[in-house]
Order: sequence, then structure tokens, then C-alpha cells
Amino acid sequence: MSLSKLTPAEGSVKQKTKRLGRGPGSGRGTTAGRGMNGQKSRTGSKHHPWFEGGQMPLQRRTPKRGFSHKRFRQEYQIVNLQTLNLLEDIGTVNADVLFEYGLIKKLNIPVKILGYGEMTKKMEITADAFSETAKEKIEAAGGKALVL
Repeated sequence: MSLSKLTPAEGSVKQKTKRLGRGPGSGRGTTAGRGMNGQKSRTGSKHHPWFEGGQMPLQRRTPKRGFSHKRFRQEYQIVNLQTLNLLEDIGTVNADVLFEYGLIKKLNIPVKILGYGEMTKKMEITADAFSETAKEKIEAAGGKALVL
């Protein structure tokens, strides 16, 4: 152990910030680390990543086709037959039961039953919408598919 080997505790001493434009001896003089000429070397230079130097930007050059009106689109909470099949033997299944078991998040958004998986249990299922395959599988198992 010697005095020449002493160092401050880690994190106690802040590193000096780079002092830009303080003469050629500093190593960061003249251009102050900004390179040579150009827009980015000037003061106050700011432009968005999608700015293309005044050229028509890509997002405006590409053709836009089609139309989707999201205001009137009906969004459903989806439940598959496979997950309904995992439920205990319940006679009737509706939105309240699905919410109780955590299969849907909200009661005010409509529920649609899809036909993924097999249906082995006889259930009376009430929902806002059913796919064709779901309806067929439920009725084949001896259950009922009731649309609200």
C-alpha cells in the first residue's frame, strides 16, 4: 500500500464534461467535434428523422389505397371453444360467467365465440356473435348457441 495507489471511491468523482471549441490544444477545437460542413454542423440544426432535404418524403410518395372507417367498426372480445371446454360443468355460459372466470376483460364490450378447438361438453352459451363453425360444434355436442 502506498499513497500513489490511492484512488477515490467509485461514483464519488464525476468525469469532466467535454469542453468543445476551446482551441486546437483541447482536441475539440475548430469544428468542435461536428465534422466539416453541412446542415448538422451549423447551430440550431434540427430536422426530423423522416426529413429528406426537401425531397417529397417516402410516406407521402407511396400510394394510399383502400378505406377503413374505424368509427363504426364493431370490436369483439374473442373466446374460443377450446377455452370454454376447460370450464367446469356449467349449464349456461354468458358474459357474466366469462368475466368471472377471467376469459373476458370487460362486460360492456360484445363477446364473440369462435370455433377453435373441440367441444365435448353440453352447454347453453349466450353471446353477441358466433362463428359458423362454433355454432355447428356447440349444436353437435348437444348444446345451444343463443345470440343476444
